[in-house]
Amino acid sequence: MKLWLRFPATPSSDATRTQRRRSLLLAVIGIAVLPLAWRGTSCGQDFDFHLEGWLDVVDHWHHGILYPHWASAANYLAGEPRFVFYPPLSWILGALLGVVLPWTWTPLAFTLIALLGAGFSFRAMAREWMPLDLATIAACLYVLNPYMLFVAYERDAMAELLAATWMPLLVLYALREKPSFLPLSVTIAALWLTNAPAAVMGCYMLVILVLIASLREKTWRLAACATCALALGLALAGFWLIPAVYQQRWVEIDRAIGPLMHVEDSFLFAYASTTHVAPEDMFDVVYHNQVLRTASWIGVALIVATALAAWLAFARSRVPHPGRAESREVVPQTSQVRASRVGSLWTPLVVIAVIVTALQFRFTDLLWRIAPKLQYLQFPWRWMMVLGLVFAALAGLAIRHEQTTRRAIAARGLTMLLLAGAMAVLSSLLFWLPCDDEDNITAQITTFHTKGFEGTDEYTPQPADNSQIPQSLPAVRLLRTPNAEAATSAGENPPWSPDNAQEIPATITIHRWTPEHIDASIAATIPGYAVLRLMDYPAWRITLNGAELRDHAHRNDGLLVIPVAAGSNAIAIRWRITSDQSAGIALSLAALAVTLIFGWKERRSRSANSIN
Repeated sequence: MKLWLRFPATPSSDATRTQRRRSLLLAVIGIAVLPLAWRGTSCGQDFDFHLEGWLDVVDHWHHGILYPHWASAANYLAGEPRFVFYPPLSWILGALLGVVLPWTWTPLAFTLIALLGAGFSFRAMAREWMPLDLATIAACLYVLNPYMLFVAYERDAMAELLAATWMPLLVLYALREKPSFLPLSVTIAALWLTNAPAAVMGCYMLVILVLIASLREKTWRLAACATCALALGLALAGFWLIPAVYQQRWVEIDRAIGPLMHVEDSFLFAYASTTHVAPEDMFDVVYHNQVLRTASWIGVALIVATALAAWLAFARSRVPHPGRAESREVVPQTSQVRASRVGSLWTPLVVIAVIVTALQFRFTDLLWRIAPKLQYLQFPWRWMMVLGLVFAALAGLAIRHEQTTRRAIAARGLTMLLLAGAMAVLSSLLFWLPCDDEDNITAQITTFHTKGFEGTDEYTPQPADNSQIPQSLPAVRLLRTPNAEAATSAGENPPWSPDNAQEIPATITIHRWTPEHIDASIAATIPGYAVLRLMDYPAWRITLNGAELRDHAHRNDGLLVIPVAAGSNAIAIRWRITSDQSAGIALSLAALAVTLIFGWKERRSRSANSIN
């Protein structure tokens, strides 16, 4: 206490205050990830999926493929078109970290970068409506809100966590006093290229923000700006977005909404019944209920905290206070001006909070069904990412502004550090999940290089059943009929064993086998069917003895079948750029040209204004 009283109650210099604000946010983020450094990687729900993807991307790079399309380790080395459908920014970042860091450090580094991006982008947004001190405190609350840490520790939804960086920028560029067409476009593109569910939520949030702002200002200037920005942003992401949308007809995309993955299964406390459940499904039901219980209590906590922050922010906006001009920030001098400025943010955020809260309950089931793409969020509680942003922003508006002194800085900083420590402890106790022998990073790297992983249901090429793909298949085998099966045991993905009655003696030579390029030759005694350890997919260009093979038989498990004649046969398979991919690339290049032209014009305009 004596040391505390020695802080003089005098204003700090601008440079010192700026450094302390930045240091506080860095310290809070560092404390938030301490359990990952202390206890090790948390093997949460999606950890396997992301690590497998990162390993696959690095393997592509080693083979000279800069932009992967095919996840070769999936379906027990038969592969799947994962990178066509999963947005690229998260798996590129994870792979880059895996190249420069040990794999055991990569999840920690990814989480740290994602939280740093979220914290500093939120602070940049909040500075538009509140003093920098309060913006820093609000950014700390955004990073420390329980849903953010739930995603980082228990869910390990790396792409969703990274998407938290772009959400505050949507608010900033949609609502700031001067419309920001180009930055908003880039933000929309970045959001879609990071995580599709977050992008769906972000677009709905953008519509609400702009609609409320337009009604308040009685002008559709913001709406027109946002519409153009949305169109340009989607075009910038077209190189990924168009193939991802078009090629859904080639895969079992609806399997993303499987048992216990429907919206109605995850409303607040809507536990699935364990009665009349088959023994093999009991674990899934119990685990679903456990995750839903945690997410529901997080939702309740955020809803209550947001309501309280909204009320306090509204009350605070009506109270006049002295204000003090600081560098890059001017505090309003009257309650009327402050109420108007705060209201431009408070009103749309409160509307969003009300809508998000309503979406957590079953009476909105019809809306979930009819709103475009909303059902693909799978879990209503995913909206807690948006509610966490709303809570932090309203909390920043609710904090009492006072003259910035060292004592005030110390008090707020100490509070945030203590809160960060408490949330880190709670995350370690409640959210952190240990890795078993099969899930730890070393074991997964070994599995990647040996037998591969289970496939992703929604990325399974139609009309295949990927559960029928045997494990430990040879790269190529020659069979008498296309659907001759070599698996002899029941169950999903049983181990493969040879069936000499079905195989044809042949000399098979693999000349090249990389993720997106295969060359092989087969010397067969009689005609037969070459079955490759590769999933059949329309993007493969198959050449047999120099001629393109356009029609071939199909197997129930989806493995590629090529008819071969007696004698020597040369097979070449390459990933080809399909027409939809070409259209997406062309659209993105055109959008990039438009962005650069508008950016150049804006820069010239600013330069001319500064000279005048």
